[in-house]
This record gives sequence, C-alpha cells and structure tokens, in this order.
Amino acid sequence: LFDGVYPFYPQQRKAAVFDIRTIIVIVVFLTLACSFLLIIPGIRGRARLYWTLRVLLSLFVGVVIVVVQFTGGWETGWVQANTSYKSFSPVQVNADIGLHIGLAGVNVTLRGNPVNQINETINYNEHFPWNFGADYDRSYSEGLQKGLPSPILYVAEKFSTQSPCAVHRQYRIAGHYASAMLWVAFCTWIISNILFSMPVLIYGGYTLLVTGAFMIFSLLSFSTVRNSPTCLIQIGTETLHVAYGGSFWLILALGLLCFVAGITIVAMHHLNLDLLKAFFDLRQDKAEEYQEMPEVFVNPHFVSKGL
Repeated sequence: LFDGVYPFYPQQRKAAVFDIRTIIVIVVFLTLACSFLLIIPGIRGRARLYWTLRVLLSLFVGVVIVVVQFTGGWETGWVQANTSYKSFSPVQVNADIGLHIGLAGVNVTLRGNPVNQINETINYNEHFPWNFGADYDRSYSEGLQKGLPSPILYVAEKFSTQSPCAVHRQYRIAGHYASAMLWVAFCTWIISNILFSMPVLIYGGYTLLVTGAFMIFSLLSFSTVRNSPTCLIQIGTETLHVAYGGSFWLILALGLLCFVAGITIVAMHHLNLDLLKAFFDLRQDKAEEYQEMPEVFVNPHFVSKGL
C-alpha cells in the first residue's frame, strides 16, 4: 500500500457533479430563450404575454426531451447501511449508496456519513454504460482494475451480462427503444413549431398530439423492465430498492401536457377560431379582412344617363 491506497490507484476519483452533454443542451436552449427575451419588448399589447407563454413552454418541452436522454433519473434508489469499503478488509463504513438508472447506463453513488472516514474521502459517482456501442462488462472490469470501493462494484455487478440477475439485456433494450421514441418525439416537436409558425394551427395541434403519444410510448417501453424478475441488492443488513425517478415522471407530465394542448388547439379550431388566432397573434381586424375602397369616383355623365 502507498499511504493506505493501492499503488495502481494512487488518487481517489472525484464525484461527477454535472454531465457535460446535459450542460451543452441546457446552454443551447437557454441561449434561444435569452435571444427571445431580447426581442419580446418589441411585441405590443396582450400578444407579448401569449408569445412569452408559447415560446418558453415550447423550449421547456424541447430541452426536457433531449436532457432526459442523458440523465440517470429514470429509476432511482438510496439506502444507508454499514458496509465494507475495500476488498479483503474487515473495516466497515457508514455510507449512503445510491443507484441511478438511465436510458444509456447506470450510475452508482457512494457517499460516506460523514464523508471523511478511515482517513479517506468517501464520495464517488461511477457511470457504467450499456447503450449500443458501449461495453458494460469492460467498464466493470476497468472498475475492478482501478480498485473501486466494494459497494460500487457489488451494485454494478448486478447489471453485468454475467450476473444471475439477468437484467442487463432487459434494461439495455428497453432503454434503447425508449430513447428512440424520445428522439422521434423531439422531431415531431420541431415539426409542430414549424406548423404553428407557417401558420397551420390545426395540423400543429395534431403534431403536438403525436409528440405526446411518442413520449408516452417511451415510458411504456422503459416500464417493460418491470416484467423481469426482481433481483435483491442486499448491502449489509439493508436492501436497496429502486422506483421510478424524476425523469420518468417529468416525461409523463409533459406527455400529458402535450395531449391537453393538442386537444385544446384542435377543439378551438372547430369551436372558436378567432380566439385561437388571437392566442397565436394571427387575428386580423375586420376592416383589413373585408377591405373596401375608401373612395369611389363616379363619372357624372353616366349617372345622368342612368347608367
């Protein structure tokens, strides 16, 4: 040992706080939102409120559809337990072990209570990918070579291809199809914005319904992993249970919101088209809609002859 640390792992890994891809997506959409806020003072009257509501809500739906592709909040679970920290060592630590399952992989978090124990800083967040093109078993083997703490390796081993739990294939396929459905929903979201700006309001409403449908389909695809037999994750005397996380419920809420918005737009198109045009700032004044010539010049000669 080198100061209590294995020589091939001289420095502890730092906990990952942010995902770079998530930051890039958020910055792009924030740039679009700020650009719109710069031009919003040029819109007069009540239309300013309508434009702000439509644009910000639409941008929020778009950024959520993309961001949840990279988050690990589809299924989450936490447990606090006394567990061994290193292999072949009887020393135990008190720590919070977190499991965060996403569409592209799983994150295992280990945080000590307190963080500084046995002369070490216990604060880890390790990612093990299983998306197509990634090798989960290789990532797990690299974790073994690095000497990751035993609780992280134990939880990660449950999702490997060699594990008796046999959940790797279910999660991998379910996450792949859920991600594909969300990308289709993102494409239909772009199409709906194009149709609203053309403007073809009723077809934009239909496309918004399709967007909500594909978001719900992604949830149904991911939830198929619940059909597989559950595998207990026993850490010390405690059991780590997982439940649907924030990303799952956020997509469900936005999917229902798209359904409500799409149905409302289609219904208003048939019931009160003027109100719908007013919300999209498309209503024209009656004078412009039925424009007539303000002056008519008549030849008196034809008038006198009764022509």
